[in-house]
Amino acid sequence: MAAAASSASSVHDFTVKDASGKDVDLSTYKGKVLLIVNVASQCGLTNSNYTELAQLYEKYKDQGFEILAFPCNQFGGQEPGTNEEIVQFACTRFKAEYPIFDKVDVNGDNVAPVYKFLKSSKGSLFGDNIKWNFSKFLVDKEGHVVDRYAPTTSPLSIEKDIKKLLASY
Repeated sequence: MAAAASSASSVHDFTVKDASGKDVDLSTYKGKVLLIVNVASQCGLTNSNYTELAQLYEKYKDQGFEILAFPCNQFGGQEPGTNEEIVQFACTRFKAEYPIFDKVDVNGDNVAPVYKFLKSSKGSLFGDNIKWNFSKFLVDKEGHVVDRYAPTTSPLSIEKDIKKLLASY
């Protein structure tokens, strides 16, 4: 049973669905630095973000870094495909090796509990709502949200923050 966002103390308290509909307990990522991203296949930011996410993952996956990608179709209908199509797109076109989860809502009445938690941990200057595709949350090894980055923030520009967290404890 997934934790309610209000009682959760870390990302590790949540269970989400993977792209094939199986439950994934996020506590399996304890001890890893996470970059959680809401992704879309048909966004102007798609090419640069997926390309740079793959580069970061390749460089740091063996050092305890993981990217968790959550497809979302709430911004301009830019992720209309099925989970299977989304995974195929990301893995074929961008060689994504990191996990891609079930499509979620990141805003509104049906917001995924893990996103409710992420947003309540780190609001933005414009309030809690996610503004667009490729909003990014950096999570430490304990499952706490350390930082939030705008959709236009290049994944490679976050590298120094990732390195700092990987070197901690």
